[in-house]
Amino acid sequence: MSTRRILITIGMAIAGLLLILVAFTTWYTVDESEQAVVITFGKADTTVTDSGLHFKLPWPIQQTEILSKETFSLQFGYKQDKSGELVSYDKETKMITGDEYIVLTDLIVQWKIAEPQKYLFNSQNPKEILADATSASIRSVIGSSTIDAALTDGKAEIEAQTRELLASLIGKYDIGIAIQGVKLQDVELPNAEVRAAFTAVTDARETKATKINEAKKYVNKKKNEAIGERDAIKSRALGQKTARIEQARGDVALFTNLHAEYAKNKAITRQRLIIETLEQVLPKAKIYIMNDNGETVKYLPLQQLENQTPPPESSTTEGGDN
Repeated sequence: MSTRRILITIGMAIAGLLLILVAFTTWYTVDESEQAVVITFGKADTTVTDSGLHFKLPWPIQQTEILSKETFSLQFGYKQDKSGELVSYDKETKMITGDEYIVLTDLIVQWKIAEPQKYLFNSQNPKEILADATSASIRSVIGSSTIDAALTDGKAEIEAQTRELLASLIGKYDIGIAIQGVKLQDVELPNAEVRAAFTAVTDARETKATKINEAKKYVNKKKNEAIGERDAIKSRALGQKTARIEQARGDVALFTNLHAEYAKNKAITRQRLIIETLEQVLPKAKIYIMNDNGETVKYLPLQQLENQTPPPESSTTEGGDN
């Protein structure tokens, strides 16, 4: 075989390889859950977020880096091994509260790639930077919180402060990451005896709160009963007031009528009033009729008539008719 034919064969082989290289490095595919960065001669050129088949210049002129759009989770303080069991790292999670107690804090940071070009080129290892920023943020927040807040009702506030501080740090680092959320998994004391003692304190605090609520409930009950009794007394007093007013009006009307009769015949009315008053003052007194000489007049057996029971109305009527 001549040298010329050998050169031609080599040239055709190189051309075929170039054609294959162009065919396989010119087109790339982006899924719906992905985004791509087109790199031209080692420099980020454009970011592609639309899914589908895309064209680019062949390698080594252009190349692509495919990144996910999904949300990632950073597990701080523990990891899940291949068997599915959780492995904790106490040295990583051990931190001091503002009132100088030691706690173990585990959390999850949810993040996603917001700016692919910065994620690829503004740092050598953005995940490591995120882990360090997470550690700095949670330690800073726990260091300014009390042990009670960290273990009981202050977790939501700690999560919010940690997320705010972490987002601020990541923004300063400018590594193309967006923080989606921070979730505290567990905050506990490092010693079993200390945990038991703190649990007892927490139970006592809950018992105290329960007793206070029961006392408030009892106070409200007694207060409502007192209010009801007060209203009842007011209602009775108002009824008595109305009755007294009506009675006074009746007495006034009676006195007015009596005064009118008195004006017609003063002597008879005066005697009648005297007799009625004596009957009221001396209801059991015996009645005698005296003459002008002071002697008793045997006119009628008045005492016997008063003591006798009056006959039925029908008999009296018949006697009257006779």
